[in-house]
Amino acid sequence: MPILQTILMGIVQGLSEFLPISSSAHLVFTSNFYKVFKNIEIVQQSNEEIFLDIMLHLGTLIAVIIFFRKDIWEICKSLFFACKNKDFSEKNAKLGIYIIIGTVITIALALPIDDVAEHLVYHPALVGGLLILTGFVLFFSEYLSKKRTEKFDTPNLKQSILIGLAQGLAVLPGFSRSGWTIATGLFAGLNRETAARYSFLLSIPIILGASMVYPLIKIDVKEALTYNWIAIILGTIVSAIVGYFCIKYFMKFISKFSLNIFAWYCVLMGVFTSVFFTIFK
Repeated sequence: MPILQTILMGIVQGLSEFLPISSSAHLVFTSNFYKVFKNIEIVQQSNEEIFLDIMLHLGTLIAVIIFFRKDIWEICKSLFFACKNKDFSEKNAKLGIYIIIGTVITIALALPIDDVAEHLVYHPALVGGLLILTGFVLFFSEYLSKKRTEKFDTPNLKQSILIGLAQGLAVLPGFSRSGWTIATGLFAGLNRETAARYSFLLSIPIILGASMVYPLIKIDVKEALTYNWIAIILGTIVSAIVGYFCIKYFMKFISKFSLNIFAWYCVLMGVFTSVFFTIFK
């Protein structure tokens, strides 16, 4: 696997994991654009390409853990004392419980449709169509959010369940995980910063689980020794660095500005890629 390809995909993953534009869709597009321009047939991904996707997600997991390290520490500490004292009334303890609930809901929905998600990877034109739908979801969330007079700075049980369902649907490439979870948070009445913060914190258990479980189940050790590890590690490092700065500036952006710019991007990118990959199958 070429180093240039992994670095490009690291940049794409770092940007698109936290911006509401679907990292999985952009990894599909980047990989397949590369194949088209190199005159390589768009076929099933190799195990090395699939493993690279996992490692790039691990890079962005490192970014979100570093950025939210204080929040994570406070949540874990509050959960520990809540379990010890059997009192879950403290704010961070509740948040920890809601993250666990949201994660369970995500897994329950994502597992049955995982095969569909894997199949879509080889159909980038369809992924473009799902990205268009993500754009409309972002438009609608902004519209509803402006209509609400009361907005909450902490999620409740109902909101955590709804956001968990949104994250489960986002296993489909083209359905942006951050886009659908933040949009659902806005639908459900969370303020902008809280919706984004909860979305990023909720991503941690899922990405961590996928990064640990997939290699144990599907990666053959002998085959893995043949991978271009220098390229994979470089891509992972790039993903982590770009991801960290993306979170930093996106949190500032969302507190002041609309998501509509990302909605327009999703629609236009979705139309372009659907047409492009329909022509260049």
